[in-house]
Amino acid sequence: MEPEMQHHHVSMKGPRSLGVVIKLGTSSIVDEKTHEPLLSNLTLIVETAVKLRKDGHKVIIVSSGAIGVGLQRMDVERRPKHISKLQALAAIGQCRLMSLWDSLFNHLRQPIAQILLTRSDISDRSRYLNAQNTIHELLDMGVIPIVNENDTLAVSEIKFGDNDTLSAITAAMVHADLLFLMTDVDCLYDKNPRTNPDAQPIEVVEDIGALVADVSQAGSSLGTGGMSTKIVAARLATSAGVTTVITRSSNPGNIHKIVRHIQGSRSPASLTTQVNHPSAVSLASLNNNSESATGTSTPAVAANPSSEQAPAVIDRSQIPLHTRFLPSPSPVRDRYFWILHGLRPHGTLYIDQGAYKALLGKAGLLPVGVVDVEGFFAQQEAVRLCVVDKRRSTPGPDGKMWEGEAVEVGRCLTNYASAEIARIKGHQSVEIGQLLGYADSEYVAQRESVSFYNAVSRPASPVGGHRA
Repeated sequence: MEPEMQHHHVSMKGPRSLGVVIKLGTSSIVDEKTHEPLLSNLTLIVETAVKLRKDGHKVIIVSSGAIGVGLQRMDVERRPKHISKLQALAAIGQCRLMSLWDSLFNHLRQPIAQILLTRSDISDRSRYLNAQNTIHELLDMGVIPIVNENDTLAVSEIKFGDNDTLSAITAAMVHADLLFLMTDVDCLYDKNPRTNPDAQPIEVVEDIGALVADVSQAGSSLGTGGMSTKIVAARLATSAGVTTVITRSSNPGNIHKIVRHIQGSRSPASLTTQVNHPSAVSLASLNNNSESATGTSTPAVAANPSSEQAPAVIDRSQIPLHTRFLPSPSPVRDRYFWILHGLRPHGTLYIDQGAYKALLGKAGLLPVGVVDVEGFFAQQEAVRLCVVDKRRSTPGPDGKMWEGEAVEVGRCLTNYASAEIARIKGHQSVEIGQLLGYADSEYVAQRESVSFYNAVSRPASPVGGHRA
């Protein structure tokens, strides 16, 4: 069962506390050239996290840096390319990194815990829930979990790719309120500020779909992310109802000021403020030497308010520059989020408009609505769900069983393997037994195993009245 936690809404006695996830890249932790730990910055981060805890918030840190610290420990100048060497350096660096975090937090008597994850941990439902429950228990104990990808074990097939994605999945997993993606710029701009002196900062992005990013930018020489991965992470987190903030990592104290600003805003329950900037803007080409870019209620991690007084509203001139991506008004959470973002798709099902409408009406996916199947997958594996305009009775010149473009609308877990679906597609459910010699289900996919990117189309609760 998913852990249920209630929001603590604003009352006359004080503000509700928030679940805050802070993502730190390698460049925020170690010097890019010398690989020495940036102790002054780390100290500020620790002080900020403890200050948030004293304000009653629950804090999670997603920390990169294991390989960077390993490079320094072994006097290796450049990040190697071979996966085995990277994994060895990660094993060396991870223990030293955690020792460093523990030493800094211990000065303020703040206990921490280590959580190492790979994508395979997220894709397995029981391990996903175990990780979720463990993090919740740590937060309830007053501990700050420090999450990192388990680089020692992860290979390309099971890697998140970057800790921006990991932080977004972590924030969604625990129903956090805020995700801070720390970078080397203050915020997004409507133009590239390096080439346009009149560039204006973008404070709020309402529709992240309006952003068009140049994804050619890479992160630092030590890390794997860049501004484009942060925008992808923001898209993922906001879809789960998590307000996402991009701000400068060299000023960790900004986090506390931004949290207080958000708490003092008009709609603390939804963590939104009045929009002062347009969200439909473009991202200019990202500078090759930095992450600079331009651009336009359900349960949550929460703690009992520790203060009887509401936070003072910060003067707008004193609010640090940042870009805030507003959360979706219809977030995808729990099992539906896991199906969409926790699993790698192993194939594709193409369905007709009739099947799509039936799914929107909360019915299951019947074989008669399946137009074609692509890829090789087993039962209960995730596949893409694509809707086609018009089905053909025979394959066309392109070999396809449909006309027009196929639009991906979501993901699902199938009751049958790809080879079985290929035999029963287009047929009535009563024919499954005759075609296969058995009939495990009348549905190719149960409705509770279908998740759409458009959250409005999801049923209010899974069929059967329970959640896995």
